Amino acid sequence: MNSSSGSSGSSPRSFGRTVVAALILIVAVYVLFGLIIHVVSFLLSGVLLVVAVVAVVWALRVLL
Repeated sequence: MNSSSGSSGSSPRSFGRTVVAALILIVAVYVLFGLIIHVVSFLLSGVLLVVAVVAVVWALRVLL
């Protein structure tokens, strides 16, 4: 009797743990994806800033 109630008790718990683990994984992937997107956009904006400064310096040297 104990083994049958123990096995039925562990089955919903393992299903619940699987659902919770899947939800945690989804949230972690979402956060990491957002972090990666922000880091890449920060780096690209830095590169664009350097390119803009170089373009202004080049244009001033050509014009003056």
